[in-house]
Amino acid sequence: MRHLTLVSRALAVGALLLPAAARAQHARPQCDPDVKLPPGFCATLFADGLPAPRHIAVAANGDVFVSLAGTRTEHGGVVALRDTTGDGKADVRQAFGDFRSSEVRLFDGYLYTETTTDILRYRMRPGALEPVGGPDTVVKGLPPGGNHFFKTFVIDPKGVLYVNVGSATNACQSKDRQPGVPGADPCVELETRAGIWKFDARKLGQTQATGEHYARGIRNAVGMDIHPGDNVLWTTQHGRDQLNNWPQWNDSTSAESPGEELFRVTRGDDFGWPYCYYDMARQAKLLAPEYGGDGRTAGRCADKKGHVAVFPAHWAPNGLMFYRGTMFPARYREGAFIAFHGSWNRAPMPQQGFRVVFQPLRGNAAAGPYETFLSGFFEDGKPTTLGGRPTGLGQGPDGAIYVADDMKGRVWRITYTGTR
Repeated sequence: MRHLTLVSRALAVGALLLPAAARAQHARPQCDPDVKLPPGFCATLFADGLPAPRHIAVAANGDVFVSLAGTRTEHGGVVALRDTTGDGKADVRQAFGDFRSSEVRLFDGYLYTETTTDILRYRMRPGALEPVGGPDTVVKGLPPGGNHFFKTFVIDPKGVLYVNVGSATNACQSKDRQPGVPGADPCVELETRAGIWKFDARKLGQTQATGEHYARGIRNAVGMDIHPGDNVLWTTQHGRDQLNNWPQWNDSTSAESPGEELFRVTRGDDFGWPYCYYDMARQAKLLAPEYGGDGRTAGRCADKKGHVAVFPAHWAPNGLMFYRGTMFPARYREGAFIAFHGSWNRAPMPQQGFRVVFQPLRGNAAAGPYETFLSGFFEDGKPTTLGGRPTGLGQGPDGAIYVADDMKGRVWRITYTGTR
């Protein structure tokens, strides 16, 4: 088992003896002035120098587990982070696994993660930073490669495992992303990708064929969470790119469409990819140009399931989390936090995204427009000195939230210190 460099052995051993909550000294953190938050909130740099941290799970004792996509010089896997002093910074870290990973969840005494083709689980002892032995394989042989190769997932309270298998292509063309190339019709890719598959988190050796094809037509559902009210799956969608490969769209209109979407997902839902996209100007789901769309016609998209909320084009929603804590003001329990990784293809418009937003909800509907919650990484389409790209979200037992930044290798801790 591979390990990252740790602090001194004496500190690490002593830290394992007590849970994080018992060790905290409640020192008032030094807030980072470059991270922009609403009044009353505070950001501290919880960990730095990690190899592309992606998603986050927090244990009952406050230990933070982060999936690592890895870099050219450092391996991926999972890293456990612990704050032994209560100053809002991790001073102990322990890594395990040697694979690219974008997801991590804790359930039923196990830590679950993924290798881009397999879903693994590690047995964890309470309060431990590393697993007992090697991993078990829960799901194996998921489709590799393609435009979207990570297999993000979520587990509901009953042990239902929902896995996102993102599309291999932008719009199911025979020559991907090429101007004027029509889409395959029917899109055979939909049988194994661009959808959600359902499995049993407690069962080993499952395959895509033995799982349930739960929902389809979602290009890439990187952000996933279970609604705490009714335990229904919600996801985000990365909208398609390069409408400007077709004469009906110019660079500017392609920069502003399609919208990124928030979905409530139930069995049998079809959200329309690759045949459909959400047009921001017309505020409607329209037929894609690869399938004869002209920027005005809905066609076969008229009966596809719609979204709960929509966001600006190409912002890349990577993290989704319903707030379940009590540290933040009560209004934050009526909505969802979404981490946007940021755009790369909005030229000639400025690149945008690079933030965490809060989407107010009332039941299963949006209760107003999104609100920027955390920012400061980009201004005027360019990275600031702070820089970074938000990716994953996690919530601690005290109600603090954690935000992973896979570009700068950081994890931020956000607390509320204001009056209610």
